Amino acid sequence: MITNTYGSVSLEKLEAVKAHLLDFQKRLCADLEKEESSNQSFAQDEWLRKEGGGGLSNVIEGGAVFEKGGVNFSHVMGRNLPPSATATRPELAGRPFHATGVSIVIHPVNPYVPTSHANVRFFLAPATEEHEEIWWFGGGFDLTPYYGFEDDAIHWHKTAKKACDPFGEYLYPKFKESCDRYFFLKHRQEPRGVGGIFFDDFSEHGFENSFGFMKSVAEAYGAAYLPIVAKRKSTSFGEREKSFQLYRRGRYVEFNLVYDRGTLFGLQSNGRTESILMSLPPEVSWKYNWQPETGSPEEKLYKVFLTPQDWIDYKPATISTET
Repeated sequence: MITNTYGSVSLEKLEAVKAHLLDFQKRLCADLEKEESSNQSFAQDEWLRKEGGGGLSNVIEGGAVFEKGGVNFSHVMGRNLPPSATATRPELAGRPFHATGVSIVIHPVNPYVPTSHANVRFFLAPATEEHEEIWWFGGGFDLTPYYGFEDDAIHWHKTAKKACDPFGEYLYPKFKESCDRYFFLKHRQEPRGVGGIFFDDFSEHGFENSFGFMKSVAEAYGAAYLPIVAKRKSTSFGEREKSFQLYRRGRYVEFNLVYDRGTLFGLQSNGRTESILMSLPPEVSWKYNWQPETGSPEEKLYKVFLTPQDWIDYKPATISTET
């Protein structure tokens, strides 16, 4: 039993999740540092939140491979859930809560290495005199290429499917569709990238099964992303490719500031702003009404990779890049 300002409740499950998340954060940072060819490493920044909880932000900046990246752990608690958390679950309004997770965003130097994002999280509304305990897991990972490679997208999605299949072969198509729908810029009418998987409110078949699924998704992120980094990080590039990367990063910023529920939750719950906005790239640009050249690699990104595909059974011959 753990006593806090919200009453005395049984939090053994929460403590088990937190221990796993902190271990996952440590191992992932070590694996990412192995791909960084400079002497840059993740700097640790521990922080506390006056309303309850805190976190450990691990951030890397100015590397030869990773221009900016963060692998951030947090555990926050409060008396009342913020509006972003109750918009789809109004019955939780006014409930005390615990939310813990690891959030990952990696912005590479090389435009041929995609930006990647992942998070895994656990939510708990402890039992009260009026309400039963409510808990669930959420998370997923998605890939945002600047110059697309079919092999990378296929590997990314096959790794996601492999993580899902032991828990039900219906999960990958369900969560792929959820990812495609969520990471979509409505004002641009385009996806953020090639997608992946995204899930929320997951509590199927009890705590141990759901916890196991979250673990599987977390481990799959590194298995999906690190081989792509290793393959593409030494590819030669010039000013054209870097300029396009900065332009496309603008879409990433737009999504995170306009639509991302995690960003909204963090800001509305008075989380640590530096850690919440860690997801933003260090350099970005916007151009008025820019259009790619016909037949260019930039046009291929739009026509092939920014169109939802069945990457598991992908057939290049079915894709047309003609205008």
